[in-house]
Amino acid sequence: MTAAQQRALDELYPKYSISLGSRVVSARGAPLVLEIGSGMGETTAAIAAARPDADFVAVEVHGPGVGSLLNRIQRDGLGNIRVMRHDALEVLQTVDDDALAAIHLFFPDPWPKKRHHKRRLVREETASLMARKLAAGGILHAATDWPDYAEHMSAVLGAEPLLELAARGFAERPTTKFESRGQRLGHPIRDLYFQRRRKAPAGR
Repeated sequence: MTAAQQRALDELYPKYSISLGSRVVSARGAPLVLEIGSGMGETTAAIAAARPDADFVAVEVHGPGVGSLLNRIQRDGLGNIRVMRHDALEVLQTVDDDALAAIHLFFPDPWPKKRHHKRRLVREETASLMARKLAAGGILHAATDWPDYAEHMSAVLGAEPLLELAARGFAERPTTKFESRGQRLGHPIRDLYFQRRRKAPAGR
């Protein structure tokens, strides 16, 4: 944690945060995007700057990452981002159903060892939870540089009855430093796009 990041947590978090339990909505009625695991915030800030018509909620538990994003928000005058320093599943459970224009899940921890697969964020129950929070036509955009996790996410999300394949994301995803490092190491990058069905399957 740098001094600047700590200062941002102390001084800027109260200004730009949403407390757990508060209703997660756009105050201006704009499309609302939830980013799960915003990391150091570079992707969040770039997408929010490119889509001023939408509002973004960045969820991240890592203090330095939250502090870094807060500094970007202040520096770049990004009034369409709010942050939540909480566990993503706890946040998702407080979001209204049918509320989100998109969910971004970029490079989640792949937990590569088989005995740790149960810790992966994308599982049958979380896929169902995320799908319910999307509005009809809302986009779930996931990205990973682990082929095994890509196949796992594709299978799990593809099996969720409320979701169907989509052709593109809500916004173009910029290349991050983390991604560039993975590419240099030969890691294939895969983006997955699913959308909430506009008509619920029978029995749902």
